[in-house]
Amino acid sequence: MNLTASYLGLTLKNPIIPGASPLADNLDNVRRLEDAGAPALVLRSLFAEQIEGNQIAVDRHITRWQDTFAEATSFFPRMDEYDFGPDEYLGHIAKVKAATRLPIIASLNGTNLGSWIEYARDIERAGASALELNTFITPTNALAMSSELENRVVEIVAAVRKVVRLPIAVKLSPYYTSVIHFARRLQAERVDGLVLFNRFFQPEIDLDALEVVPRLDLSTSEDLRLRLRWLGLMRDQVDLSLACSGGVHTPDEIVKALFAGANAVQVVSELLTRGPGRFAELLNGLEQWMEEHEYESAGLMVGALSLRSCPDSEAYERGNYLRTLQLWRN
Repeated sequence: MNLTASYLGLTLKNPIIPGASPLADNLDNVRRLEDAGAPALVLRSLFAEQIEGNQIAVDRHITRWQDTFAEATSFFPRMDEYDFGPDEYLGHIAKVKAATRLPIIASLNGTNLGSWIEYARDIERAGASALELNTFITPTNALAMSSELENRVVEIVAAVRKVVRLPIAVKLSPYYTSVIHFARRLQAERVDGLVLFNRFFQPEIDLDALEVVPRLDLSTSEDLRLRLRWLGLMRDQVDLSLACSGGVHTPDEIVKALFAGANAVQVVSELLTRGPGRFAELLNGLEQWMEEHEYESAGLMVGALSLRSCPDSEAYERGNYLRTLQLWRN
């Protein structure tokens, strides 16, 4: 049985990747994930605010860009509480590379064009195998057109591509007006892959304190459906590596993501709640499914039920809406 996967130009021994999370901060966890069969590892994001290290500047930035970027600024801990600054982050890349044989995918979330460029260079010098650009822009300004927001991301990606030779993946949100068209714009800037999708931490309202407060809810299996839809629609319309991120908790859900079109499947919440040892169970479950259904290669599964390959293409399109409602009524 061949579980080999190709993602961002990297040859991986299987398609399941521990996604960006604090698990990778601890070298013992990293070793446990490698022992459990992880083929690569995504580090959690390095935020430019950490690098700037100036609390006044950070506070000013947070005020200006409240709820703008992927792991929203309103949920940052104070700088004196965040124990993983820029030097530590870059040093951690080297430590992980020394402790394991895993390809290391670093993750970056900048604040301005200069920070994206500078820190991408630093990450490449530190020895990362690939770079995930974690971008998210919320259209809070009524005067900003959707094209302006897209252009800002394209500008960032193009600038980073010019200064690093690393494989680059862009972690997208699902909220662009035309996700596939935007993906093709990024492809034109020579990115190597896309991660579908980042999870924007939503605010909560504390009715006792009458305050807007941060709240982090881990993903559930229901979150996977959005990813499956866009993986299936995008697989045959872009020539990029695609990773599924969000809503994957079981071996069956890994299989679904592959069939929809994912080259790699990132798992985070399941590992956070059940520990690094869960990775081996997921991998064994994938192998068992393939054996039971007589699939010799994981590569043959990728995109086998994408829009173009699906026997019922309406399942991805509007035509299936009325059918779904009818099934609910019945």
